[in-house]
Amino acid sequence: MRQRIIAALGITVLAATGLTACGDDSGSGGGGGDKIVIGVKFDQPGLGLKEGSKNTGMDVDVAKYVAKELGYAEDKIEFKESPSAQRESLLQNGQVKMILATYSITDARKEKVSFAGPYLVAGQDLLVKADNSDITGPDALNGKKLCSVSGSTSAQKVADKYAKTVQLQKYDTYSKCVEALAGGSIDAVTTDNTILAGFAAQPANQGKFKVVGKTFSTERYGVGLKKGDKDTCEKVNAALKKMVDSGEWQKAFDANIGPSGLKLDPATNPPKTFDTCA
Repeated sequence: MRQRIIAALGITVLAATGLTACGDDSGSGGGGGDKIVIGVKFDQPGLGLKEGSKNTGMDVDVAKYVAKELGYAEDKIEFKESPSAQRESLLQNGQVKMILATYSITDARKEKVSFAGPYLVAGQDLLVKADNSDITGPDALNGKKLCSVSGSTSAQKVADKYAKTVQLQKYDTYSKCVEALAGGSIDAVTTDNTILAGFAAQPANQGKFKVVGKTFSTERYGVGLKKGDKDTCEKVNAALKKMVDSGEWQKAFDANIGPSGLKLDPATNPPKTFDTCA
């Protein structure tokens, strides 16, 4: 009798443990006790910035809107830092459900992940010191020291297409590139104009830097998803369309990118169409 009671108690404990594990799904579902883990940047002013416990920026606001449409209240969102070089692996390993981290849609990346969107269209540019007069575009970088981040194609694009003798320096974050620019160890930073404008507009950087203003690429920011997740992709596209149509996209843009003074092409911002989910 005593053995049967002990066995019954053991089964009850195991059942309770199993229920607890099932209730902590960090990547799928919606509502209830579930949460969703979303990858964002932590060091990009106006796009994805973490100060203390607060995440702000255009990517963050779009992520919150999409999550809400998928059934997640804001307190059920966990933001995870997603450096450029780690984005594919974070999705492939299931550490995040989606990524909104200035993640440009490219054919090479679509081999590894799926994309919804785009939700913003930017262009590659250069950030230089405010008093710099000799760097007027990518073709003026021969012999210069140029910084970008590991996992980004920005610096290599300049070397391949515009300046054959440019010296490339790569860090894991753009904030380190900006620090190097301020210290004089590099001559320019290259990435999307939205990112560069955000750094230039920070209070601590007022008057120190300028965006050259000569874009030389088209960067379509997408919502990164695990390869083949067509169902979530279609739901995200529906959420993005609703955000644009309702005016909430424009509010997010004005609040986050507007203060930098950056003007984006109105023909593509806000996006009018979204890629077909595969």
